Amino acid sequence: MDQYTLNLLFVGATFALYIGIAVWARAGSTSEFYAAGRGVHPVTNGMATAADWMSAASFISMAGLIAFGGYINSSFLMGWTGGYVLLALLLAPYLRKFGKFTVPEFIGDRFYSPTARIIAVICLIVASVTYVIGQMTGVGVAFSRFLEVNNTLGLMIGAGVVFFYAVLGGMKGVTYTQVAQYCVLITAYTIPAIFISLQLTGNPIPALGLFGDHVESGTALLTRLDQVVTELGFKEYTAQNGDPSSVINMVLFTFSLMIGTAGLPHVIIRFFTVPKVSDARWSAGWALVFIALLYLTAPAVGAMARLNIIDTIYPKGTSQESLAYEARPDWMKNWEVTGLLKFEDKNGDGRIQMYNDKSKSFAATAEERGWKGSELKVNRDILVLANPEIASLPGWVIALVAAGGLAAALSTAAGLLLAISSAVSHDLIKGSINPNISEKGELLAARISMAVAIAVATYLGLNPPGFAAQTVALAFGIAAASIFPALMMGIFSKRINNKGAVAGMLTGLIFTLVYIFLHKGWLFIPGTASFPDTIAGSLFGIKSTAIGSIGAILNFAAAYLVSTMTEDTPDEIKELVESVRIPKGAGAATAEH
Repeated sequence: MDQYTLNLLFVGATFALYIGIAVWARAGSTSEFYAAGRGVHPVTNGMATAADWMSAASFISMAGLIAFGGYINSSFLMGWTGGYVLLALLLAPYLRKFGKFTVPEFIGDRFYSPTARIIAVICLIVASVTYVIGQMTGVGVAFSRFLEVNNTLGLMIGAGVVFFYAVLGGMKGVTYTQVAQYCVLITAYTIPAIFISLQLTGNPIPALGLFGDHVESGTALLTRLDQVVTELGFKEYTAQNGDPSSVINMVLFTFSLMIGTAGLPHVIIRFFTVPKVSDARWSAGWALVFIALLYLTAPAVGAMARLNIIDTIYPKGTSQESLAYEARPDWMKNWEVTGLLKFEDKNGDGRIQMYNDKSKSFAATAEERGWKGSELKVNRDILVLANPEIASLPGWVIALVAAGGLAAALSTAAGLLLAISSAVSHDLIKGSINPNISEKGELLAARISMAVAIAVATYLGLNPPGFAAQTVALAFGIAAASIFPALMMGIFSKRINNKGAVAGMLTGLIFTLVYIFLHKGWLFIPGTASFPDTIAGSLFGIKSTAIGSIGAILNFAAAYLVSTMTEDTPDEIKELVESVRIPKGAGAATAEH
């Protein structure tokens, strides 16, 4: 059976499974649409949460970031997993005990302010829309490569599948679909990793193989990888950048990812679906277990893929003799068609040279060999998808990875779109515009909101704005700087009042947005020649990806200062905070709400 037919069978079978689940688990009430009727088992919810969280960024991009960045990009692993620890300990059980459907609803009720609720809706929509663009774009890339359709048609197919199970099923349908998607994506991620680990190290467990010996050279795998990358002018794969600003940025970026993860609405709303408060904490724990299965494998996938690519280009184990372009393997030819892998013969020798042409120490060596610049550009996002082809694995493994990549993108897209839909229908329409809307009317509004959100996400996936296509710092920065502090203060501080919460969220949101846009050069000040560099230097060289941490600190500070200078929080709100945070009696922590 040819590869195209295999890809079609695997992807088609998984799509049929998702649609079948949606028909079985369709929502019949607002409670089922927003919170799956609060009847999801914590293990099931943990698996759905893992699929909701492990987006195209985790499945497709993270290993590529680690492969090309090495040690310093371990901050993604630490930040994203650390966020779930914060969720389990500080947010999930308390938000579930509060008993609402959405994050803006909690913020609006806790801070007794319609304004605070509207600001939370704005933060949620901006963060979620930015994040979902990347998922929809990833769907188009996966379709165009594996099913040989153009990007537009691929994106339309993916949007149609999400439309069916998300609009029909709401949170109930999305939950059980995400369980199936988790099974698909974790199988698709680990099976190729096991094969490749066996090939390179003889160890079937990739996480252990990463620290094992490289079969061909007899040296430790990481030692061998350090050798081949330094021979090509790159820094050691396992080296830490000694620049002090790099260490500061790594710490702040890790912290920003942690609190950004804990503040992302599409993750938080998953904890509103379980029957009891204690189940919310167990859900977070199970989610961490299911996520760890992929995250412990990702560093091995990244390192082994980097070594395989270099060994492909320099097959004789020496950096002096590279592969002839005409003899390039099929995987390169396949990915050249997508434009995500490009070759330019700069010195006209018909061979592929890939090295660090920015390295001053390697410049003399490159000149001596007649190299005129690095000639192969490999998009980091193709590593996981191309890994089975690079390692010459069976066709069914390649087809499985295609299905897994689509499952990862679609599962997160559905969660984000549901968060957007809930914010519009429940927090804007019912909360502000038409409080007397019937349940049937609200359910219809929720489905229409979902359909509109899918249409907008599809359009932006086809025509991604520059800021969204270039970085997810915006999504994490907004969640870290605006939503997370408001939730923390809402749960753990009786003193923060409505004015303080509004001031804090606006401060964190505006500061983070302005800094990111200035730092990235998307917003210019007339008469300023090098504004991004000036801004970066004015805050100790902090990068836009790490600025969410500073935005969060400013949020906390503004909220506290404004609250101390204005009237005290009403007594009934203080009692509400105490009832949410402090159990009253032995059964309170497990009582149904």
